[in-house]
Amino acid sequence: MSAMSTKTILIIEDDPVLLRGLKDNFETQGYLVRTARDGQKGLDALLTAPPDLLLLDLMLPKVNGYEICRAARARQLDMPIIMLTAKGQEDDIVRGLELGADDYVTKPFSIKELLARVEALLRRTRKTEPETYQFGDYRLDIPARTFTRRGEEIALSPKEFRLLELFVKRPGRALTRDEILNVVWGYDSFVGERSIDRFVTTLRNKIEPDPHNPIYIHTVREIGYKFEPPR
Repeated sequence: MSAMSTKTILIIEDDPVLLRGLKDNFETQGYLVRTARDGQKGLDALLTAPPDLLLLDLMLPKVNGYEICRAARARQLDMPIIMLTAKGQEDDIVRGLELGADDYVTKPFSIKELLARVEALLRRTRKTEPETYQFGDYRLDIPARTFTRRGEEIALSPKEFRLLELFVKRPGRALTRDEILNVVWGYDSFVGERSIDRFVTTLRNKIEPDPHNPIYIHTVREIGYKFEPPR
């Protein structure tokens, strides 16, 4: 029985074979699993008894995954949401992330990888947000607004600081350029995608040992960026 045994997962997926396989795998790991095969039943289950984590197919009969995502966040439900998507659905993934999903896996996926992502997201939600973040030789102190490498301060502009803060607070999560824009610049800003890419490049130059082969800030093709702290 895993330490996660008390965690409840709701899986909304209309493919009965995939749904059965997911349910069996998660139950074997000690999770409590609830399932729904269409979007309406899934949405009802989600709102009646919110789970610890939601696994959500985007293309569902009756109510699609986007509507479910939107409804969950509109009700202030903050459980992690992982989208199950088909190959070549980059636009759909971006839309899902913008509506509040935390991560996605593309079918066909490895069950091991999905289990690892679920565990990582559940671990993260258990912790209260720290005030300082360490990665490699770096330390970001949010209340003091300082960023240091082995005790030496590295100068960051206010927007660079906010960008790095966004990255370290959401490790392993694919962030869309729109999401970055909204958090760092604000909703009514006229900054374009190019400016965001330039800011990321500047930040990489300050924190990456080799900015051309980044180990912390990774580009997620056609979507945006992802911060990966070292293991």
